[in-house]
Amino acid sequence: MKAIGYLGTHMMKSSCRVLITRQSSSLFPFPKCHSRSLINNSSKSRVKFDFKRNLSTFLSQSSKFRRLINPSWRDVRLPASRFGQCRVLSSGDSVDMDTVVSAATNVGSNIRSLSTQVETRVNDKNFERIYVQGGIHGKPLVVERIDIDETAGREDDPAVELHAENANLEDLEDLKKHKALNPKRAESEIEKEAWNLLQNSVVTYCGSPIGTVAANDLGDKQPLNYDQVFIRDFVPSALAFLLKGEGEIVRNFLLHTLQLQSWEKTVDCYSPGQGLMPASFKVRSVPLDGNNGSFEEVLDPDFGESAIGRVAPVDSGLWWIILLRAYGKITGDYALQERVDVQTAIKLILNLCLTDGFDMFPSLLVTDGSCMIDRRMGIHGHPLEIQALFYSALRCSREMLTVNDGSKNLVRAINNRLSALSFHIREYYWVDMKKINEIYRYKTEEYSTDAINKFNIYPEQIPTWLIDWIPEKGGYMIGNLQPAHMDFRFFTLGNLWTVVSSLGTPKQNEGILSLIEAKWDDFVGHMPLKICYPTMENEDWRIITGSDPKNTPWSYHNGGSWPTLLWQFTLACIKMGRPELARKAVEKAEKRLSLDGWPEYYDTRTGKFIGKQSRLYQTWTIAGFLTSKMLLENPEVASLLFWDEDYELLEICVCALSKSSRKKCSRVAAKSQIIAW
Repeated sequence: MKAIGYLGTHMMKSSCRVLITRQSSSLFPFPKCHSRSLINNSSKSRVKFDFKRNLSTFLSQSSKFRRLINPSWRDVRLPASRFGQCRVLSSGDSVDMDTVVSAATNVGSNIRSLSTQVETRVNDKNFERIYVQGGIHGKPLVVERIDIDETAGREDDPAVELHAENANLEDLEDLKKHKALNPKRAESEIEKEAWNLLQNSVVTYCGSPIGTVAANDLGDKQPLNYDQVFIRDFVPSALAFLLKGEGEIVRNFLLHTLQLQSWEKTVDCYSPGQGLMPASFKVRSVPLDGNNGSFEEVLDPDFGESAIGRVAPVDSGLWWIILLRAYGKITGDYALQERVDVQTAIKLILNLCLTDGFDMFPSLLVTDGSCMIDRRMGIHGHPLEIQALFYSALRCSREMLTVNDGSKNLVRAINNRLSALSFHIREYYWVDMKKINEIYRYKTEEYSTDAINKFNIYPEQIPTWLIDWIPEKGGYMIGNLQPAHMDFRFFTLGNLWTVVSSLGTPKQNEGILSLIEAKWDDFVGHMPLKICYPTMENEDWRIITGSDPKNTPWSYHNGGSWPTLLWQFTLACIKMGRPELARKAVEKAEKRLSLDGWPEYYDTRTGKFIGKQSRLYQTWTIAGFLTSKMLLENPEVASLLFWDEDYELLEICVCALSKSSRKKCSRVAAKSQIIAW
């Protein structure tokens, strides 16, 4: 078995050494784990770096090794002639701390056959086409664990020498401040119960934690797919573990779901794009062929081919990118982001999202049920939730992608899409009292490049409930926008991520929280938070949901109350300087969640009853509560998870690149305030 070693800069305990052994095969193979060892001990090797001495005390105290040299956080690599290569530093090399923070092993020309090829498309408007050599037929990826030398990184270890003359002292102080997120008070009994339940939900693969099941109700005799690990469901669990200093499970999750990305997935002999991430996966034990009594563990993913309605999970890849950034920000393990396979995974996801099509708008076109609302609810088209997550994933990718000749076109495409998408959402999705009055006076059937009513919205579409419901102060982003159609429902997750990602202007973001505060009884009631408002009833329910018995009025996705939204609400409130709103909601939930058995969702207009089909001991309900509590106690860490306004994006416009006189920039004619204040 041919193996190639990579050395990461991730600190484990006090050691600088991490060895990952990979077979020379396809980059994303079928993951399996035998009961016997797959690694030949003779193939193990260790690499030591000699650094200079004065930082050793600090490194031995902290496992969160953030970038100390470059304030912009990215490692500075030694020059290499090939994509994905870095020069190896031997134990005798001297290290210039002004230019070098990390290095990877030189794998020569084999790196291309091991991982990916990147080709630049002829059309300059597009970015590189990315594919994986070997396809899905490669051999398993084998990760070798080595024992950590507990003496590594200590002052008395002759192999470690560190100097701090050129270290960035500001980052040192920042790391010390965020080094540990220990509670500032004793945990309550409810929090202890929640942590115990979260630990019990952990799924292991080959003896290592890899995720958490969706629900862990021991009394549930028909778990359906609630015994699987969902990508979107695991995000609050991952944040809870990260905020408590337990990053191994998150790293394992990111790497193993990465392997699943290039699995073959077909529905009726048709396969979607290669970059699709699964909605969920399950660890199964299967017998080994020709070996009686022996079993192996395999990962069994679901890309939507087993889901209700057979809908591909568009949001899974977006959540994966968002979580990857959060992992690096909190742990300081940025080396994970810079791995060739991880970089390729990001590009594959973006390839699906940014590919050319028939769209006239920068928003992402999806089918119904392709996100958290995974049943028919009339959100097909350009739902706000997908646009907000898409925008967040683009901003994450722009931070994490290694910029080189092979990725510069992709980075350019990201910047252009970010600029166009932010303008589109801010200008056309935002409604408040003033905007609704404008729509009420719209002229229709305008045929002109200077039309005000660009989407030909008929004023009669304004629902009667909205006119009396919208407050004088505040507003929100509508749920969907298509030609001659505006979905005026308030979708909570999309609006919260609009705030978190700065997709809206600061004024709009403040307006969203002001609306929630003004309509507190509608959004919070007895249990936070409504997934959408208002509900669909009678004929609307029958036509739009197809008479779905689970999405009856004020239940499940149709106006149900979901406690897992607490952590996203908390993050948005902290960003906008309104933590008291989040604290008020968390205190409301804390009074009931434990007594009610940590339900998935609540029913009725005010969230008074446990959902009629709600699973108990729902993991993301538990994790959302814990994450909210920790974020409120450590608001400075919350700043690592949200984005501020990027004024450079507001200056980017692809219209300026065109020499055609027929192209007129919509921004010039726009009346709304695009530059945020």
